[in-house]
Amino acid sequence: MDASAAAALPRVPPVTRPANPNFSSGPCAKRPGFSLAALGDAALGRSHRAKGPKAKLAEVVARSRAVLGMPADWRLGIVPASDTGAVEMALWSLLGPRAVDILAFESFSQTWADDIVKQLRLADARVLKAGYGALPDLAQVDPAHDLVFAWNGTTSGVRVADADFISGEREGLVICDATSAAFAMRLDWPKLDVVTWSWQKVLGGEGAHGMLALSPRAVARLESHTPAWPMPKIFRLTSGGKIAEGIFRGETINTPSMLCVEDALDGLRWAQGVGGLDGLVGRSEANLAAVREWVGASGWAGFLAADVATVSCTSICLKIVSPWFLALDAAAQAEAAKRIAALLEAEGVAFDIGAYRDAPPGLRIWGGATVETSDIKALLPWLDWAYATVEGA
Repeated sequence: MDASAAAALPRVPPVTRPANPNFSSGPCAKRPGFSLAALGDAALGRSHRAKGPKAKLAEVVARSRAVLGMPADWRLGIVPASDTGAVEMALWSLLGPRAVDILAFESFSQTWADDIVKQLRLADARVLKAGYGALPDLAQVDPAHDLVFAWNGTTSGVRVADADFISGEREGLVICDATSAAFAMRLDWPKLDVVTWSWQKVLGGEGAHGMLALSPRAVARLESHTPAWPMPKIFRLTSGGKIAEGIFRGETINTPSMLCVEDALDGLRWAQGVGGLDGLVGRSEANLAAVREWVGASGWAGFLAADVATVSCTSICLKIVSPWFLALDAAAQAEAAKRIAALLEAEGVAFDIGAYRDAPPGLRIWGGATVETSDIKALLPWLDWAYATVEGA
């Protein structure tokens, strides 16, 4: 950015403010128009095993399947501990019979790699690694191996453009962490065997509950493979060598929050009301398009994703590319980025948009379907103002 471009940035706060300043990447913004009155029918004080509450749990499963267009022969269940719990259940229950490839390109996918290598201690584990902003070399994925990967890097703003790198003739299972992709990106179900997500991302639900989807191939592995390690109760998906079918009919392993269940149903009904998956994807992509247009005209901000085809439409990660910023040492860069985010929070126009703690200094704006594009557009001039304020300090 030259001096004239820097001088053109706003030195006084913009007038228009986002109607909803919540741009956190998890828990994420509630759906437009949400109020606690929407949860008035929650089965509070009831056993989750009673007929009515159990029907609500089953409804979450059914509506989720319908919105996502999940194949009819897949199973879907509600499991403990958010997306993390769902992923760990899959790793601990299914891995072992084959060599496994893990794509590690941001913090959560690196966590899965560390768990597989250091906790499960699988000797035939291969970590295909890339730094923030990039994807590993997808051509190295071996179809004879199991595969573990995140469809979208929540902390890096990088997503796979498609699943073409996965062989349709694969021998191994494919375990996909889709927590910041499901309901905002089109998942290629025939190329996947396990898909996980949580309620707290694209539909703006409350935390602590995960969703675990299994293909017939994954079920066959569960019923034919006995892990070599002890399995905690909350990880057990089989009983007597057969899949525990009740988990996939709303009979949860542990006690769920019926208030969160009602909130999940509210989000799913809203999703169906805005056009289902087509509507949700369209809303997220419109948010990215607004940021993309702004980035194209910005002299100081760019996408953390190096390849434009892999820029996320949910966890939109920005880096600072101005000469002033790049001339700073690493500590000063981190401090400057934090001051920009702090200014926006102090003004009440954007909460929780600092880059993830392990990511390069920058900003992270959630663009999932519950975020209105009008709020994204209102936010962008504030980013210019906050940057100019910090640079000029």
